[in-house]
Amino acid sequence: MTRQMRQILVIIGFVIGFAISFVIGAGLLTPATIGTAHALTAEEMLADPALESRARNLSKQLRCLVCQNQSIDDSDADLAKDLRREVRTQLVAGQTDAAILSDLRAKYGDYVLLAPPLARDTMALWLAPVGFILLGIAITLGMRRRAAQIDSADNSISSADRARIDALKRQHENLNKRDTR
Repeated sequence: MTRQMRQILVIIGFVIGFAISFVIGAGLLTPATIGTAHALTAEEMLADPALESRARNLSKQLRCLVCQNQSIDDSDADLAKDLRREVRTQLVAGQTDAAILSDLRAKYGDYVLLAPPLARDTMALWLAPVGFILLGIAITLGMRRRAAQIDSADNSISSADRARIDALKRQHENLNKRDTR
């Protein structure tokens, strides 16, 4: 493997590590940094502003199971509309926010929450980004270490071999000089 190929592989390792980190970072930061449009229609809104505020807050915490990375507050999917309606119905019935979230978690699992709780079942979800970053770093460091080992192996020519190479070079140059005359 040539030195140029090793350098290309190291660069590819850096790019892959950066891309994985960027995708993970963008996925974690996007909801907090980018505003979204609300899919809520006028007929869904509650007359009481306090209940409507609670409903909107709850809707922003719940994942649309069709769209997957949108809250039900932002989604136009029929299931999101049904979930918004269910949240509002339970609010009007006097349920607490915790009881509504608990009820929806019981029906749909932790996946319905945009920020699932840190538990044994969701540990892989929380640790996967760290694992991917560490994997990218390990691949990059391994490739750099291997490239350094190959470079040091290339420079370990004995003095006898070096003398023989020099003699062959002189012989080759002498032959080229004779052919050009």
